[in-house]
Amino acid sequence: MGLIRVHAKEWHIDPHKIGVLGFSAGGYIAAEVNTRYEKRLYAPIDDADKESARPDFAVLVYPGHLAADNTTYDTMNPNVPITSDTPPTFLVQAENDTSDGVHQVLAYYIAAAKVGAPVEMHLYAQGGHAFGLRHTENPITDWPRLVETWLHTIGMTPE
Repeated sequence: MGLIRVHAKEWHIDPHKIGVLGFSAGGYIAAEVNTRYEKRLYAPIDDADKESARPDFAVLVYPGHLAADNTTYDTMNPNVPITSDTPPTFLVQAENDTSDGVHQVLAYYIAAAKVGAPVEMHLYAQGGHAFGLRHTENPITDWPRLVETWLHTIGMTPE
């Protein structure tokens, strides 16, 4: 995040509108980045390390490993410490995902709601795991448009 922010002007990017997006296991990594940004895992070495590591938003698409276990949704993985300062998060999941199941997004959503962290969740009946960006006959195929609307709603994109 710091590397992107330090080069934002050069890359014509707004340094206050940088987010993370992840699918499946990458959704877990994006969730960690979205919640564990305060403490660096290494000593600062350059100007990029002086920049904020906090994303401005996160999009988690059928993320895995968010619940403490695969059978409940009331306890979060301790490596994803959601607080009231957690950036806005968009969750999308299919109920018939047999990989990690719906417990993962439910755990995140409930934990965020409990502390007042901004979160939006879209849960679809069909889509399975790894529906990604490809067009399908299922309503879940339109999730990218919902993300666009959400990004506008939270002030990340112009009208």
